[in-house]
Amino acid sequence: MLVLSRHRDETIMLGDDIELTVVDIRRDKVRIGITAPAHIPVHRKEVYDAIMEENRQAMGLQDPSKELPSGIQGTSLPHATRVEPREDDEESSSAQRESA
Repeated sequence: MLVLSRHRDETIMLGDDIELTVVDIRRDKVRIGITAPAHIPVHRKEVYDAIMEENRQAMGLQDPSKELPSGIQGTSLPHATRVEPREDDEESSSAQRESA
């Protein structure tokens, strides 16, 4: 795992077209804005895990160690549009682009 330090409003590039920007830091939470092409699924890890489990169940795979076919992974939910954080929204997990 690569670990990088960033301050508020600083960005990390993944490849040529994915940007991760530290939007806000409050106590023990970091808000991250994600800019990525629409064809790249973006999910929180717990949402991604739920999608994968649902896909496994739909295909009748009981063993989580078995791989799903490549075209099925992470495709269950549509992409969300840009969400602007509210000033008073401390508990929001909104990012510039996130599927929930």
